[in-house]
Amino acid sequence: MGRAKKVVLAYSGGVDTSVCIPYLKQEWGVESVITLAADLGQGDELGPIQKKALDAGAEESLVADATQSFIEDYAFPAIQANALYENRYPLSTALARPLIAKLLVEAAERYDADAVAHGCTGKGNDQVRFDVSITALNPSLKVLAPAREWGMSREETIAYGERYGIPSPVKKSSPYSIDTNLLGRSIEAGPLEDPWNEPLEEVYALTAAIAKTPNEPEYVEIGFEKGLPTALNGKTLAPVELVRQLNQTAGRHGVGRIDMIENRLVGIKSREIYEAPALIALIAAHRDLESLTLTADVSHYKRGIEESYSQLVYNGLWYSPLKQALDAFIGQTQQRVTGVVRMKFFKGIAAPVGRKSEFSLYASDLATYGSEDAFDHKAAEGFIYVWGLPTRVWSQKLRE
Repeated sequence: MGRAKKVVLAYSGGVDTSVCIPYLKQEWGVESVITLAADLGQGDELGPIQKKALDAGAEESLVADATQSFIEDYAFPAIQANALYENRYPLSTALARPLIAKLLVEAAERYDADAVAHGCTGKGNDQVRFDVSITALNPSLKVLAPAREWGMSREETIAYGERYGIPSPVKKSSPYSIDTNLLGRSIEAGPLEDPWNEPLEEVYALTAAIAKTPNEPEYVEIGFEKGLPTALNGKTLAPVELVRQLNQTAGRHGVGRIDMIENRLVGIKSREIYEAPALIALIAAHRDLESLTLTADVSHYKRGIEESYSQLVYNGLWYSPLKQALDAFIGQTQQRVTGVVRMKFFKGIAAPVGRKSEFSLYASDLATYGSEDAFDHKAAEGFIYVWGLPTRVWSQKLRE
């Protein structure tokens, strides 16, 4: 079933993507498979993964160090957008997909491949994110998804791989499906498929159980410049290091756990567990700083934009015209979102408890109830009359 001669395959080192290598060659007639593993700060040693791909029959095995781009070009813009899908999920996994798609397309163009491939099944969101992003970046490339079509069970997939020298997992695999990068972890499947089951503590790795968190709060000052995180406790940090440090601090206090029923793009509900300590804290701090520096109308209007932005990213439309338009709007709103937010981490809560900015719109002489009050109270009566006039007229007509 020849569909392409040379293919660049998104490779994780797992059973499915490993089996994709011989499957593409044996069943679909692909002559050459080049694998690409993306280092997104997940902490894994990618050397063994690189060798595993070659052992499975890959002509070449690439590793792309994309951690810096992941944080600067994908995570930080999402923080500026306060991106929370369904007002809860900070898109820690979803944000990686357009970047991986970009890496695949770049590799395909560099090696003159006529197709790219991934190991996604037909039930998840990632297949949509990869397919649409790849098509947006290079419409001439074919996109192959063997695991979506081969119809093999887990056991059959393992057996198929063994026929071509791919060793089966040496130990009983975890019942969970886990995806990890620098922004956090997503955990699903196994006992979590019953939404009544409380997640066991074993599913968490980045966040401490509340019972084991410190009994004293910890305060961290997060500095922003034009909506981008730049400093912790007054110390300027590179984006990757800032996220690493904040992950440790917030995670130590149990911040960043999310347990939710999520509406997938393909139409099914899924029970998802997420850990995203730094990302949750940064969005909370950024949103708080916006409340100090944006006018009321911009702040209120931006909330709707944020929801649209989150849906676009979740639904795989990072490289879409609407996303570009929203980027322009959000970028304009961030010009004066500069300042410092003091966050209090305690028993799973990341709470803004202080904020300051040279662009603050908070006027103490107008807000105070003390003797320094400069607000013209007499002006309120006329304002209220005009403001309430439509309601007054409506009420009068209702009684006629």
